[in-house]
Amino acid sequence: MQDVIDHRPPRRLDGAAQQPRVKRDPAPSRLKYRLERMWLTPLYRRIVRIGVPVFLVVTTAGIWLSDEDRRTALTDSVIGLIDKVQSREEFQVRMMSVEGASPVVEKALRTMLPVDLPASSFDIDLPALRLQVMQLDAIESIDLRIKPGGILSAVVKERQPALLWRHRRGIEILDANGHRVASVTSRDVRPDLPLIAGEGADLVTDEALELLDAAGPILPRVRGLVRRGERRWDLVLDHDQRIMLPAEGAVIALEAAMALNSAEDMLGRDVKVVDLRDPSRPVLRLGLDARNTIRLARGLPELGPDGNVIEDGKKGG
Repeated sequence: MQDVIDHRPPRRLDGAAQQPRVKRDPAPSRLKYRLERMWLTPLYRRIVRIGVPVFLVVTTAGIWLSDEDRRTALTDSVIGLIDKVQSREEFQVRMMSVEGASPVVEKALRTMLPVDLPASSFDIDLPALRLQVMQLDAIESIDLRIKPGGILSAVVKERQPALLWRHRRGIEILDANGHRVASVTSRDVRPDLPLIAGEGADLVTDEALELLDAAGPILPRVRGLVRRGERRWDLVLDHDQRIMLPAEGAVIALEAAMALNSAEDMLGRDVKVVDLRDPSRPVLRLGLDARNTIRLARGLPELGPDGNVIEDGKKGG
């Protein structure tokens, strides 16, 4: 018989029973599992990485700033640092240059400057200064900027006077858009500008300029334009003549009147009023001499300056 070989490990000689070996479970604990799941959450990571440090910093700063003396010292330090930076040489504005402005407007601009030069550029609020300057009627636009070298540059575009507007409150200079430029005491101050009159005339300056352009052939005789009822114009000429224009199509009606005058010398005759309010039926109002000439030709008595018939007994008186 073959011998049976026993491959079992030998027993301990002390006779103590060998304890069975317990295998370690590789799965994490419930607490560790939950913590790992929380760490995979973006919000949780932001709270840990950002929120906690910010909270600690804010809490520390709050505790430090709770002391009034420390707050005062910090405020003084910040103000001093700001003043030191703003007073540096490269931030100093030492002069102001004005281009495109008349002497009066330039003087007003320099007066409006909120600080005396030299001054820090941080003390000059350019947007606020521009809004203040635009309140001047004579200025249409302005470009304000601080140039290198400490120069405050102001490039001004003034409104160009186009008309004189006479109304109940006085006489004002208007530009082509009807915006006020300045006030004058009399027309003699600007005799080179055409005159318009009447309430609401400043609202239709574009039409007034078109009418003055249409009246070019007789422009030296034009005394001005009068707005009637805020709806139509009267063109006033010298020799007490007047052209009454319609509310609609005034420019066309005036051009027709200028053509008729060029052909017939209408305004060179004894005509007081050319009534074109109804363009289809123009009416001429003759002067006193012309009417008396017609009456005498018809054997009628003459009219006096008041428009009444002169009696025979009073004619010589």
